[in-house]
Amino acid sequence: MTRRRLPGLLLLLLALLAGLIGPAAADQICAIDDTDREVCLADPAERIIALSPGATELLFAAGAGERLVAAVEHSDYPPEAKALPSVGSHDRLDLERLVALQPDLVIGWVTGNPAEQVERLERLGVPVFRIEPRAFEGIATALERLARLAGSEAQGRLAAERFRQGLAEMAARHAGAPPVTVFYQVWDSPLMTVNDEHLIGKAVTLCGGVNVFGGLARLVPRIDEEALLAADPEVILAGGRGEQNRSWLEDWRRFPKLTAVARDNLFLVPPSLLQRPTPRLLEGSRLLCERLEVARGPR
Repeated sequence: MTRRRLPGLLLLLLALLAGLIGPAAADQICAIDDTDREVCLADPAERIIALSPGATELLFAAGAGERLVAAVEHSDYPPEAKALPSVGSHDRLDLERLVALQPDLVIGWVTGNPAEQVERLERLGVPVFRIEPRAFEGIATALERLARLAGSEAQGRLAAERFRQGLAEMAARHAGAPPVTVFYQVWDSPLMTVNDEHLIGKAVTLCGGVNVFGGLARLVPRIDEEALLAADPEVILAGGRGEQNRSWLEDWRRFPKLTAVARDNLFLVPPSLLQRPTPRLLEGSRLLCERLEVARGPR
């Protein structure tokens, strides 16, 4: 008789345990990162460290700036980000200082941080949420997911909605624009550009531009001057060091027969507006579109 009742008692005990354990698991705060890993927290993160300037900017935009306790070098936007303690550069983290700050969440950069250092953090029990948006929608999604983990969901949703709306308006404004061939210079030595899968490449397409190196396999490929001369773009855009250094563009004047040079279609775009996957990419894209409109007009 006792033996027959034992399975029933075990089932009852398991059900009770499930009742105790289930709600705790259900109460976890979870989000999928850009490597398709699910990161779960028991409570909203209160001590966050950002391992890229872009992540820092996204967290502030998502309403989680007050929860940041540190960031990497060059985290300079918004202005209050400059006051955050540094944990090294994005490609050489100061793990000792980082761990000493006792973060309950670290926002990593998929391809920008040393994998072995990030994995070491995880072995120490530090949750790492990796991001690297590769499309405009990925920026909106990152805002929502970061806000969820930080407990600022309302602000994150609002920021994401504003970004999506701004993107839709820009796409409608430039739909059907006459195509113009473009070369975007990321760096000068070695000479580097982007393909169509890069966010900058997508911004060029959004504005009605045709990236002359858009079909290359690498996201940020190296090229040589001969390849550029053969492509003969109508427009050359440069980022890299920014407005304070026009030497990149002036160097192309060595080739007066280059179409972009002959038409004086040499333009700078502030790199922080295009080279970081943040809501400010819309501002950078607007500037890019304006440059292409100038190039389309009579010169």
